[in-house]
Amino acid sequence: MKNIIGVRFRKPGKVYFFDPGDLEIEKQSKVIVETSMGQEIGEVVISKKSIMEENLTAPLKKVIRVATPKDIKHDEENRKKEKEAFKICEEKIKKYKLDMNLTEVEYKFDNSKILFYFTADGRIDFRELVKELASIFKTRIELRQIGVRDEVKRIGGNGVCGRELCCCSFLGNFETVSIKMAKEQNVSLNPSKISGNCGRLMCCLKYEEEVYEDKLKRLPKIGAIVKTEDGEGTVESIETLKEIIRVKLKDGEDTFYKKYPASDVKIIKNIGKEEIDPEEKEHEKELEELEKLEKLDKANEDDI
Repeated sequence: MKNIIGVRFRKPGKVYFFDPGDLEIEKQSKVIVETSMGQEIGEVVISKKSIMEENLTAPLKKVIRVATPKDIKHDEENRKKEKEAFKICEEKIKKYKLDMNLTEVEYKFDNSKILFYFTADGRIDFRELVKELASIFKTRIELRQIGVRDEVKRIGGNGVCGRELCCCSFLGNFETVSIKMAKEQNVSLNPSKISGNCGRLMCCLKYEEEVYEDKLKRLPKIGAIVKTEDGEGTVESIETLKEIIRVKLKDGEDTFYKKYPASDVKIIKNIGKEEIDPEEKEHEKELEELEKLEKLDKANEDDI
């Protein structure tokens, strides 16, 4: 077993695990830790607990110390410097007429580097900008291109549900979201209804996807021919989570509809419905464009 604590450097942000050693560290206290980018200050969001060593993906770095009043003051001074650096960088972006949008500035705790985060539609040649910023701040400068999801995560806001955006409250990483998820969950393919504040497909489409995938393996497709206690019929709709099937049946020349538990229905021919609503088809094209943009965002982030 190994003792760990969970530390978050920025809110919102990913939680990283560290080895507290013999230190007694309370939740919400500030700690100084060693990272691959030097010393950092972070807040303890998961108090000390023990986990199996085989569950760790990499050796844990140790907590150096609990933050002192001097450390906290230094961090506060860095936050003030970030605001000044933001203004200076914006002025220089205008000077060089660069088509980029600065979103955030981050000073590393030990002042070994300043990170400038920005969004842009494509690749930006910012070499001259980096040189001038380095001459002004006398330290290492790094510019990082981020996607629109990360931009909204830093800005904040509320979703259509009325609650704070998931990316701003608890999401550590963005997972890939696809049109397929919306189709399987039988939600509207209208982009305005399933797009988030960032203009990309909503992250929450991913939450129940595994459940839907598991259930859909056992359920008939819409348009499938099935056998029920009232005879053969065609599947008209499915309540996936409840596993309820609505079947179109015929009694002579009369047509009627009835719902059955999936367990009471036998699949004869599992052929899906091929007709697609023209309006839905048009929405699907818009959503495909969103997927392309999301892949482009990811490629740009990985490339910088």
